[in-house]
Amino acid sequence: MSDRLLRLSGLEPFVLTPDIPFVNIGERTNVTGSARFRKLITNRDYAAALEVARDQVENGAQIIDINMDEGLIDSKAAMVEFLNLLAAEPDIARVPVMIDSSKWEVIEAGLQCVQGKPVVNSISMKEGEEQFRHQAGLCLAYGAAVVVMAFDEQGQADSFARKTEICARAYRILTEEVGFPPEDIIFDPNIFAVATGIEEHNNYGVDFIEATRWVRANLPHAHVSGGVSNLSFSFRGNEPVREAMHAVFLYHAIQAGMDMGIVNAGQLAVYDQIDPDLREACEDVVLNRRPDATERLLDIAERFKGDGGAQKREKDLSWREWTVEKRLEHALVNGITEYIEADTEEARQSAERPLHVIEGPLMAGMNVVGDLFGAGKMFLPQVVKSARVMKQAVAVLLPYMEEEKRLTGGSDRETAGRILMATVKGDVHDIGKNIVGVVLACNNYEVIDLGVMVPAQKILQVAREQNVDVIGLSGLITPSLDEMVHVASEMEREGFRVPLLIGGATTSKIHTAVKIAPRYSKGAAVYVTDASRAVGVVSALLSPSQQADYVDAIRAEYLDVAERHERAEAAKQRLPLAAARANALKVDWSDYCATPPQFIGTRVIEDWDLGEIARYIDWTPFFQTWELKGVYPRILDDEKQGEAARALFAEAQEMLARIIEGQWFNPRAVVGFWPANAVGDDIRLFADDDRKQPLATLHTLRQQVTKRGGRPNVALSDFVAPEGRPDYVGAFVVTAGPEESEIAARYERANDDYGAIMVKALADRIAEAMAEMLHERVRKEFWGYAPDEGFDPQDLVGEPYKGIRPAPGYPAQPDHTEKLTLFRLLDAEAATGVRLTESMAMWPGSSVSGLYIGHPDAYYFGVAKIEEDQARDYAARKGMDLAEAERWLAPILNYIPRKRHEAA
Repeated sequence: MSDRLLRLSGLEPFVLTPDIPFVNIGERTNVTGSARFRKLITNRDYAAALEVARDQVENGAQIIDINMDEGLIDSKAAMVEFLNLLAAEPDIARVPVMIDSSKWEVIEAGLQCVQGKPVVNSISMKEGEEQFRHQAGLCLAYGAAVVVMAFDEQGQADSFARKTEICARAYRILTEEVGFPPEDIIFDPNIFAVATGIEEHNNYGVDFIEATRWVRANLPHAHVSGGVSNLSFSFRGNEPVREAMHAVFLYHAIQAGMDMGIVNAGQLAVYDQIDPDLREACEDVVLNRRPDATERLLDIAERFKGDGGAQKREKDLSWREWTVEKRLEHALVNGITEYIEADTEEARQSAERPLHVIEGPLMAGMNVVGDLFGAGKMFLPQVVKSARVMKQAVAVLLPYMEEEKRLTGGSDRETAGRILMATVKGDVHDIGKNIVGVVLACNNYEVIDLGVMVPAQKILQVAREQNVDVIGLSGLITPSLDEMVHVASEMEREGFRVPLLIGGATTSKIHTAVKIAPRYSKGAAVYVTDASRAVGVVSALLSPSQQADYVDAIRAEYLDVAERHERAEAAKQRLPLAAARANALKVDWSDYCATPPQFIGTRVIEDWDLGEIARYIDWTPFFQTWELKGVYPRILDDEKQGEAARALFAEAQEMLARIIEGQWFNPRAVVGFWPANAVGDDIRLFADDDRKQPLATLHTLRQQVTKRGGRPNVALSDFVAPEGRPDYVGAFVVTAGPEESEIAARYERANDDYGAIMVKALADRIAEAMAEMLHERVRKEFWGYAPDEGFDPQDLVGEPYKGIRPAPGYPAQPDHTEKLTLFRLLDAEAATGVRLTESMAMWPGSSVSGLYIGHPDAYYFGVAKIEEDQARDYAARKGMDLAEAERWLAPILNYIPRKRHEAA
């Protein structure tokens, strides 16, 4: 027998001989993979947690994987306590332990108390070779075998080439430089989810299997392992299909040389006993044998879902016996895509022309969707799913329609109207616009979507070329309001008459009435509150019988809105700037001692765990994105919206799981701290604590509205200590990464707007969660002024902590140009890849930036309207022309700027 065998031990020795084809590593004692185990550990029910470990051993696990990485758990203490308790249970402790953690301190604590020879899961080169050598040397000193992840400084390996390159490099370092026994090296070349619907993921199973074959052939005595359950994340909730996928994958991976894996030892199907149809479908997916493998597995999966699969299938699929017209309607109303291609083809073959299928059963079905939506019996997420079905059906018919047009010169189908939509110049946000476009398309409107950051001239040019009936503008940031005014003025100047729709987070009926509508007197400018109103507005604007009365009513309403707004603003008394400054917030600085940050300057944060970020998500804005109004989690039980909210939330969780498992995003952040003092209404930053070298100035704006009851007129500078007293200010930029755009584009190319919108909505939530998570680390660690803070991630939604993170462009500092200073201080573009557009929007859109102010009395507020004296003073302090300052401050000016020669 060769001496080069992997030897491990618990109370009993374990030798991996050629007679053992595969080692089952029990996965259920892992808080990240087992909700039950996590709950037991969180509740400190270690007796029941030990039973989970015992079940794994009794079900055939030859090694048990133990992981305590959970935000609400003291992972190090839990690992030590559990391993010590496990040592007193001979029937469990007889098998070797795999100490599993992403935190080295937890691994080392486990190594110090575990008996026998364990396995460390895992080490990698993600933080560079020096750290890799250090950790490998310690594992060698503790006498542990190691799992080496195929992960380096560039990220996780997802292709055959990357997997083999990283494994070869790690093997050379371990064997030639560290002196690690090659038989104690276990490579994990990363098992990723397949059958996700994204083409790039289709070969992940093949890449792992072939990388396994290469490792066993080229890296002598090394072993191969992996987390098998990752493969089937797309089918969470359908355990029979997941078990079949795992069995099929292992059958081929073991043949290639995979000799161990993290599996649920009690739930492994026998390869030969899998239903032949299911086995074939799983093999098509795992081995990427055909382009429609995912769709075929989806079709067959319902047969095996849950207990009594055949009976369930009969109940669920009874609608398949209906006429093709009713089947198409059912699929549209319920958002079912599985059979749409076959049903559409059947309808085409019985129709005189392919166009008749669209104008007949498909539009009839969408009319039912529209009626249900209008009656409040369907909600926006369901409508977007219906649009996905419609698009896929139309995609089946398009080639036949193009061929018919080529042969006969026939005309295109008639639509209800042609609508051009665009996010205006400088703005990158388009989720709301895309949702409106989907809803309009569902109602037989042709939508021409120009995308984001579209200049006025392109909007007008395409509108003329395409002879559109309506133009829709969208924007999220306040400079977009001014750009919309510009587009309206250009439409007026060029003689347009088509209606102009205004929408987006910063827009309002008041702004449309006061600023936009007066600039477009030849046409109608109409504010659209949300997607549910868009169809009614467009229908009225394009109806020959309704248009004139509707436009007259809108103009009369907007004139009244503008007059009432003007009267209300005139009634508000505002202080001159000098008086507002005299009424500034009076902070007692005598007993305030600012905590110095852990470092001065900037630090890039790259060690983001998407699973950990997800725990910090505030879900309420997610539902608002889909126009479901309510507060999470209460919205899930809402009498009217609850069913739709629960379905949406479940699908969001499924996609979020795929995002986390597949590492779809590459989150990055940069944070910085500097000595700071208030100088009037400004905040001056310094290079070091000597405070002799000014580094930058942050300019703030002060409230000028007359306050009652002794309340102050606040500026952000009021929360920073004046000169002579030490204080600090921080800044940050976080981003979920640019990947969301390409992933969303893939969904769109697959006619899946629902998936595209979902991935963008989740990317936004991830970025906001990163901001919350980073702020917590700032308070407890990087700045450290609240080291003992102990809030649950969901408690943070209510902002119970000390300190604030105001952002340029938001109510406390409405000037977006302050981002220029923030980005320069942080070198944010180089550090994170986030850049500013000409309108100071951040790209990628799923990015957040802001300042950190740590004073315990700091709070959020709105500057509201300001007078000309402050605008002039602010422009002078910034060294900016008054006309330029007025352009950026336009939404908050309480006066109409005079034409100035600087702007000519």
